Amino acid sequence: MNAHVIPQTLKPVAPMRAVQALVVGLALVMAQTIAANAKLPESFADLAEQVSPSVVNITTSTNVAGVNQGPAPVVPEGSPLEDFFKDFMDRQNRGQRPRQSSALGSGFVISADGYIVTNNHVIDKADEIEVEFFSGEKLDAKLIGTDPKTDIALLKVESSEPLPFVPWADSDVARVGDWVMAVGNPLGQGFSVSAGIISARERALSGSYDDFIQTDAAINKGNSGGPLFNVQGEVIGVNTAILSPTGGSIGIGFSMSSNVVTRVVDQLQEFGETRRGWLGVRIQDVSEDVAEAMDLASANGALVTDVPDGPGKDAGIKAGDVITTFDGRMVKDTRSLVRIVGNSPVGKAVDVEVIREGAEVTLAVTLGRREDAESKPVPVVAEKETPEEKVIMGMTVAVLTSELREQLALDDDVSGLVVKAVADDSDAFEKGLRAGDLIVEAGQKKVEAIDDLEARIEEAKEAGRKSFLMLIRRQGDPRFLALSLDE
Repeated sequence: MNAHVIPQTLKPVAPMRAVQALVVGLALVMAQTIAANAKLPESFADLAEQVSPSVVNITTSTNVAGVNQGPAPVVPEGSPLEDFFKDFMDRQNRGQRPRQSSALGSGFVISADGYIVTNNHVIDKADEIEVEFFSGEKLDAKLIGTDPKTDIALLKVESSEPLPFVPWADSDVARVGDWVMAVGNPLGQGFSVSAGIISARERALSGSYDDFIQTDAAINKGNSGGPLFNVQGEVIGVNTAILSPTGGSIGIGFSMSSNVVTRVVDQLQEFGETRRGWLGVRIQDVSEDVAEAMDLASANGALVTDVPDGPGKDAGIKAGDVITTFDGRMVKDTRSLVRIVGNSPVGKAVDVEVIREGAEVTLAVTLGRREDAESKPVPVVAEKETPEEKVIMGMTVAVLTSELREQLALDDDVSGLVVKAVADDSDAFEKGLRAGDLIVEAGQKKVEAIDDLEARIEEAKEAGRKSFLMLIRRQGDPRFLALSLDE
């Protein structure tokens, strides 16, 4: 107790004891109140007993062609060993006999008529799928459809009796700190239960539509596809992945949120495939320097870098537009826009609000289907070249010539300045500009000559801006960069 010394002349001993007693009493009351309000479960036994009949273990079998073990031994004709080696190779079938590989996972029943949800990676490429219920009953399952983007698969089993099933929860109302329970088939050990809390929400791993719930409930290999329950026995997520340097649980598991899964499952159940909305624009996040260069109030929204043929182009969306709202919903960044659009019905007419050259513009867009767009080949554009060149802000830029155009396989209608080199200590290099990039626009105006680029830079300086915006293309992919004018 030497962190804080009270002067002896004050002699506050008796009053301090009274205060301490009061503080301790209040703390006990508050702790009891918090515990009562939190409704901490004394046991998960009732919940486990309630939901276990709806959880299944999944076993898959895949026929794999045998691998040739190498050339057969050469035995001289008429040799006494000829028959021996012939019999031996017949038994081995020269290593070509098919074999079976199997995988284990988990799943859960979502309807009395036998629909089952699991992970796509659990049943991927499987020739046979078998599900085992808590009762020990085993049934063959049919694959209805998959969605690799969210790693979700829908199965169907036929049963003479209605099957016990579990309902979905609204994952949007889940809070960090809520109790959750995972049920599954970890490491092939059969039905197993683990409990924990929601550690975080809205985690993104690698997919465009990721919305993971992070939990410290133990999740291991074999738990994939199993349910994550709230304390009401509702499925709040589908256990999908873990973060671990060892391959085992270290308390960082991820479950795809139920509100994402239910939309996917509904489409798989109705169509056997997903049908996501498609806007048809290429976008990037609005960084702080890009926002300053464009004189935006905040670094929110999705910046359009390119508008190929599609719904966006038909509606009049242009490169340089910043999409701020979509169908009445605020757009925070590119990830939020992709999710909002993807969750919208194909063919729906929506209003899209954009900021264009400082003004707000509302455009009406009729959405296409992303899966159709992704099945079409995407044309690739390129970059590079030079006769006249100059060093500007650490960038060596050159005018696009026919020689460079041919070298870079650029279409005749592509124009801009080619970046020949970028100084390592320049802001342009720091922002990701590289030799071979094609500068298409500067200050949101097209550039075809070096004078154009210099004029855009001077205009930005005269306007008092700290940075200016460039649109570049790299192997056909567009991107905006905001370069500092302090250099």
